[in-house]
Amino acid sequence: QVQLVESGGGLVQAGGSLRLSCAASGRIFNINRMAWYRQAPGKQRELVAAITSGGSTNYADPVKGRFTISRSNAKNTMYLQMNSLKPEDTAVYYCNAQIYADYWGQGTQVTVSS
Repeated sequence: QVQLVESGGGLVQAGGSLRLSCAASGRIFNINRMAWYRQAPGKQRELVAAITSGGSTNYADPVKGRFTISRSNAKNTMYLQMNSLKPEDTAVYYCNAQIYADYWGQGTQVTVSS
């Protein structure tokens, strides 16, 4: 079985920073694409940022220049450094990993106060 566990969410004031982590465990030989998604109340889940096993990245327009995605293939861990946070970044953030199938974490709440 594969498990994804997110951590690092919390409450922060606008302009602040948070760093999310996603650790994958289980029978894993290779993780292809990893990504962060988020879902705000009443909205659909949306892609925030993604990174391939080779390190290529892409970002959603609202977070470009503020968020940085990275990963450690050796540790099967992915990170999301979030700077200059805005109230509209408030959401549950989910980790996604493409391994043998699509796997999801349980989500971590990020709340940005104005």
